[in-house]
Amino acid sequence: MTALPVIVGMGGINAAGRTSFHQGFRRIVLNTLDEQARQETFLGLATLMNLVRIENGEYVQASGEPIGVDEVEKKLGQQILDGTLIRKIEKNHFDVDATHGHQRMTLTSDESTPICFTVKQRDLPNPIPDNWTVEEIEGKEVKVTIQGLVEIKHDTYRDNPIKAAGQLPTGFEPANLYNSRYQPRGLQATIFAATDAIRSTGLDWNSVMNSVEPDKIGTYSASVAGQVNEEGFGGLLKSRLLGDRVSTKQLALGLNTMSTDFINAYVTGNVGTTFTTSGACATFLYNLRAAVNDIQAGRTRVAVVASVECAVTPEIVEGFGNMSALANEEGLRKLDNTDQVDYRRTSRPFGENCGFTIGEGAQVAILMDDALALELGADILGSVADVYVNADGIKKSITAPGPGNYITMAKSVALASQIAGVERVQKRSFILAHGSSTPQNRVTESAIYHKIAESFAIEGWKVAAPKAYVGHTIAPASGDQLAMALGVFAHNIMPGITTIDKVADDVHAEHLDIRTNHYECEPQDIAFINSKGFGGNNATATVFSPALTKNMLAKRYSAEKLQQYDVAKEQTLRAQEQYRVDANNGKYELIYRFGDGMIDEAGLVITSDTLTLPGFDKPVSLRVENPYSDISK
Repeated sequence: MTALPVIVGMGGINAAGRTSFHQGFRRIVLNTLDEQARQETFLGLATLMNLVRIENGEYVQASGEPIGVDEVEKKLGQQILDGTLIRKIEKNHFDVDATHGHQRMTLTSDESTPICFTVKQRDLPNPIPDNWTVEEIEGKEVKVTIQGLVEIKHDTYRDNPIKAAGQLPTGFEPANLYNSRYQPRGLQATIFAATDAIRSTGLDWNSVMNSVEPDKIGTYSASVAGQVNEEGFGGLLKSRLLGDRVSTKQLALGLNTMSTDFINAYVTGNVGTTFTTSGACATFLYNLRAAVNDIQAGRTRVAVVASVECAVTPEIVEGFGNMSALANEEGLRKLDNTDQVDYRRTSRPFGENCGFTIGEGAQVAILMDDALALELGADILGSVADVYVNADGIKKSITAPGPGNYITMAKSVALASQIAGVERVQKRSFILAHGSSTPQNRVTESAIYHKIAESFAIEGWKVAAPKAYVGHTIAPASGDQLAMALGVFAHNIMPGITTIDKVADDVHAEHLDIRTNHYECEPQDIAFINSKGFGGNNATATVFSPALTKNMLAKRYSAEKLQQYDVAKEQTLRAQEQYRVDANNGKYELIYRFGDGMIDEAGLVITSDTLTLPGFDKPVSLRVENPYSDISK
């Protein structure tokens, strides 16, 4: 019997807001929500953005003026809307209207008018150039005389052609929520996302850790670019060129494994599997696949799956921009035949577009095997039947699409048909598209969906594309897609692509249902999370709804077992509701266990059968099954 990996929690942060309890999803489909859900969404975003806080038991604005929950939208609604989703890049990242750089200049002197200046002796280059004459003057300064040529670099500022990104909500600063110790923004977001995911489960994490053997817990996470801010690789690579020193932390904190390491070391205290793999835009799905496979094989019973990328920096933006990958001012003006660019509509999947829009975010999902989820009374948000990964074969351009995604999508749909039945696939499944918003991708990606739909007799296959709202967050992009899928399962609202006026004429949409508005839909059973990454990193996950998952579990477990589960789940639901209220009130209480609960290695107890760790209820079993018994001894 193969264990079914079930999703019991999801948390995170992106341009739409917090992931837990579908806050980010609700922000995207805001105009379709009922009054209570809309009010809760505005309140949760207001506290997240530090526009509202609780003081002496009452809600107050940043100014200290009291505000009622029912007044948040009226008084702060527009500010909240303006400070979420894709928008003009804010100056806490960099100034897109005056992006700093250096201009190379060659200065020339002649014999009668040499170049002269004074400088502190400690600031002289080493070695002194041959055409420099240095004379000591008062104090610690010297006079430099240069005959001939000297090359200098001077500060310069340019109007950046790329001005929009999916940024974390305005005013949200994860660094202020815990002792962040000059950590890169991506790792700060990781701490927030991991806490949000764990607390969203409604389960006591210590109880979860002690419910299984210590080595049956795993963390699976990665970034693609790594941490490219000043505190990570960004500072490491340019410090010396700018005349600064490299810090002791920049190299280590820049590594793309750090989101995994931070979750283990500072959040969960995991001593089990630790795993990092990067696959461009499919990175979250690559790590999800590893977790799913380990759960199915029994190697892991609790999995923390994550990805993070906070790379809205001048260097990354210019790199993608020079590849003609990002939507720029000139392209958008031509598309809209206007001089005024709408920064809210730079990402236009399956419409007339000119490039993708970069985003930042962190996503974390908590998975368990089905038996443990029932035992602990976990709230099941869905399940992952499998994740397929395939390459593209021989290429010319390494960034061009290829045939690998046909394989991942076809196998995912075939698997869903076998498990859930053809009718569910044909009538109650939908696609969370990669939808990167490039002219080439809208054609090649839609062709895949069209041909798969044709092959499996699917008509009106619903398609949603979260990058239209949060941008392309690179590593966690498919985590954004999973978060949207869970939102659809919970709310029966299908997000349209409101950033386009119509589906582009060259999109293969004959069998697809791509709409430009959000709409209510019948309950969905299956979501296909699809990603097309640079280099041929293709992946598709087959995700089942909570209702379908519970229907499947009813065939595996007795009515008595399921009744016991329902009773155990009542406490979980109460704890979830408490965190929901706390989070909406801005009370996150981030888990950051810096040095708290370190394991004393002197306290390890090892026998031939077990290894017992201080602080863990259960030992690690050393009774390892021999997979090579037929050729042993």
